[in-house]
Amino acid sequence: MRQAAESYNSAYVFSFENMRNLKFKEFREQLKSSSRFFLGSNKVMQIALGRSVSDEVRPGIHKVSKLLHGNAGLLFTNLSKEEVERLFNAYEEYDFARTGSTVTEQVELKEGPLEQFTHEMEPFLRKQGMPVRLNKGVVELVSDFSVCEEGKPLSPEAARILRLLGIKMATFRLHLICRWSPEDFELYIDRPDESDVEST
Repeated sequence: MRQAAESYNSAYVFSFENMRNLKFKEFREQLKSSSRFFLGSNKVMQIALGRSVSDEVRPGIHKVSKLLHGNAGLLFTNLSKEEVERLFNAYEEYDFARTGSTVTEQVELKEGPLEQFTHEMEPFLRKQGMPVRLNKGVVELVSDFSVCEEGKPLSPEAARILRLLGIKMATFRLHLICRWSPEDFELYIDRPDESDVEST
């Protein structure tokens, strides 16, 4: 990591939501020739870079350390600022929501036949709490059914039903927090708890 700090022009701290390893790997591959990503223990990364002016590996890089907490990662790159911002802002991958994630939209199914499911699916759907029965080999809902409610955590059953319905509710995104280069330091987002990290 210290070697990367020495050999690349700039460093960025980024945060992520709904991390998907496979999607992140694809994003990393895209930048492989010009950049290096680090994800891991924030404390270890802070120590590697230096937490204060006295132990930082390059001038001003301790400011980056202070922003490494929570779901954060580090990118060292030789790409231009504009190119990094463009790549991060454009990156968005939709995926199926996982158990416990916050529901972004209410999903309700109306009473009646569920043509998308085969008759073999009926016992499984019933196990997920859906009021279903077989009617002449067709799975049908006996009454309206609310799969999930907006703003509530997603249950394991609801997560399975959404997957079966093909509804993707999670968006894997990366957000830039700050940029460091030997010449300057820039904060992308205002954080009330970061008043001791000034942008130059």
